[in-house]
Amino acid sequence: MDRPQSPPPRTPALSLKTNYLILYNFVSAILWTAVLGRVVLLVPMVGYWNAYGGVGNFAKWTQTLAVLEVGHALFGIVRAPLLTTLMQVSSRLLLVWGIVAQFPYTTTTSPFYSSMLLAWSITEVIRYCYFAFHLSVGRVPQVLAWLRYNTFFVLYPLGIASECALVWKSIEPAERVGLGWAYALRGVLFVYVPGE
Repeated sequence: MDRPQSPPPRTPALSLKTNYLILYNFVSAILWTAVLGRVVLLVPMVGYWNAYGGVGNFAKWTQTLAVLEVGHALFGIVRAPLLTTLMQVSSRLLLVWGIVAQFPYTTTTSPFYSSMLLAWSITEVIRYCYFAFHLSVGRVPQVLAWLRYNTFFVLYPLGIASECALVWKSIEPAERVGLGWAYALRGVLFVYVPGE
C-alpha cells in the first residue's frame, strides 16, 4: 500500500527583524541608486557646479536616513559596533548638514561635492544590495561580493579626499560665523582620516 507523501519541508519564515532589515536595505539601495543616477546624469548635462540643485536635498535626506543604523547598532538589531557606526554616520551628517547646508555657496559648486556623492552612492548601492541579498536569500552574487570588497580601494580615497576638501573649503566662511566653528572644522580635519 502506498503511503501518502508528506508535504515538503517548509522553509522557516523570516523573523520580523530580518524582514525589517531586508526592507531597510532594499529601500536604502533604491534611494542611493537614485542619488547615483542623478549625479551621473546631471554632471554631464549641467556641470558639477549645478548638480546640487538636482540632487542636493534628496542626497541630504537619503544620508539622514542612516541615523537608523545607529539605532540598529544601539538596540542590537545588527551586530555592528555602536561607536564605529556613530562615527561614520556622524561624519556624513556633518558633511550634509554642517558643511554643505551651511555653506552652499562655497561647497555646492565645487567638483568635490559631486565626487563625494559619486563615491558615497556607488559605495552605498553596493553595500545595501549586498546586505539585502545576504538577508533575503542567504547568499550574495559573486560579482557583488567582489565589488563590496574591492571598490573600496578607489572609492574610499575619492570619498575621503572629497569630504576633506569640502570641510577645508568651509573653514573660511565658518570664520565669519564664529572662530569656534572654524577651529572645530580644523580639528575635524586633523582627526578625520584616522577616524574614518
